[in-house]
Amino acid sequence: LRDAIFSRQRYWGEPFPVYYKDGMPHVLSIKDLPLELPPVDKYLPTEKGEPPLARAKNWKTKEGYPLEVDTMPGFAGSSGYYLRYMDPKNQTQYFSPEAINYWQDVDLYIGGAEHATGHLIYSRFWNKFLYDLGMVVKEEPFKKLINQGMIQGRSNFVYRVKGTNKFVSFGLRKEYDVQRIHVDINIVDNDILDTEAFRKWQPEFKDAEFILEDGKYICGWEVEKMSKSLYNVQNPDELIEKYGADTLRLYEMFLGPIEQSKPWDTKGIEGVFRFIKKFWRLFHNAENELELSDAEPSKDELKVLHKTIKKLREDIERFSFNTGVSAFMICTNELSDLKCNKRAILEPLTVLIAPYAPHLAEELWSLLGHTDSVVDAKYPEYNEEYLKESNFSYPVSFNGKMRFKIDLPVDMGKEEVEKAVLAAEESQRWLEGKTVRKIIVVPKRIVNVVVG
Repeated sequence: LRDAIFSRQRYWGEPFPVYYKDGMPHVLSIKDLPLELPPVDKYLPTEKGEPPLARAKNWKTKEGYPLEVDTMPGFAGSSGYYLRYMDPKNQTQYFSPEAINYWQDVDLYIGGAEHATGHLIYSRFWNKFLYDLGMVVKEEPFKKLINQGMIQGRSNFVYRVKGTNKFVSFGLRKEYDVQRIHVDINIVDNDILDTEAFRKWQPEFKDAEFILEDGKYICGWEVEKMSKSLYNVQNPDELIEKYGADTLRLYEMFLGPIEQSKPWDTKGIEGVFRFIKKFWRLFHNAENELELSDAEPSKDELKVLHKTIKKLREDIERFSFNTGVSAFMICTNELSDLKCNKRAILEPLTVLIAPYAPHLAEELWSLLGHTDSVVDAKYPEYNEEYLKESNFSYPVSFNGKMRFKIDLPVDMGKEEVEKAVLAAEESQRWLEGKTVRKIIVVPKRIVNVVVG
């Protein structure tokens, strides 16, 4: 471990259940636990340099013995809390043997890569210590580890002509001797600077002058770590106010695989917002009134739904949330093309989207006539029967060059496929004046016609 000692001279930490008698440390009796942090007037060391707990009044045992004023480090309580979740109401033990034998370990640990040398290593140390004592049943506490990537910031820059208070637009910067300065992204829209807001942003810029391009000040940009010092922190409250929390959730998932670091760029959020509105329109007519049909769904509609259910089940198991969002977009487009407003399709689709866009799902679930929460609904299961293809789109080649595609039933025999291809209108221009020497049919793959 990286720590030489298991104590800190600060207020926020678990107090040690230790008191001093005649200068010697003693452990508090179990009946005197839990020992809670006392109130203090300041969370600062005393004038003598003692830890903040020394500021507490009567920080003593009932018998008057002084209590330890150091506290435990941050990794103390946080390293073993997962075990307490297994038996949180136990008043006499950390956890019971019955509880630990039932739960055993943690199914999934999600954390940033920095956790590998922080919380994760201390939790494993904690667990191995308890394992050696025979208190836990698994030597390793976590079954699966996922390190989520960092959301990176998209910084903007202005270019100050050195020695002046003039700022030159991005495309003209090479014509001057300039200093690149980070600017608050909240006063930039699609890399166009709000010059008036810039003058108000910092006192030193109140008299700023601008050399523009086509009447606009264009900022430079770069992907960097999101940081207040770089003025590239995106306030989620503003995005939620403008687009809603579900849009923000979906967009974060849509940015890319969970393990990868991803640059944050609000330009892409508009597309996700449009998707949510399109999803909503599946349930509503042009006047934004709920309009659902109780008719039996078609084979094509059932295929779209069950294909989506299967895809989402697989993606959730793989923590591939970005491809899950993509599956919803494809499904919505296909159902829109089919002009589907069937309750039998849209109701399970509402349950499917609930983990991704819970506010949207709850609203639609209520409009569908349910009085309970959508989170209590049974998650849909797919039926392989609806996923079977009735047709296959054969690519048809002449002398090895693909010329067109033709949809044919998947159960059509080779001879029937040959006849259908030769009879197709698209084939005639490639057959004219030529002799068919050979036809190669690979079922549900390709058709190649050799002519000469």
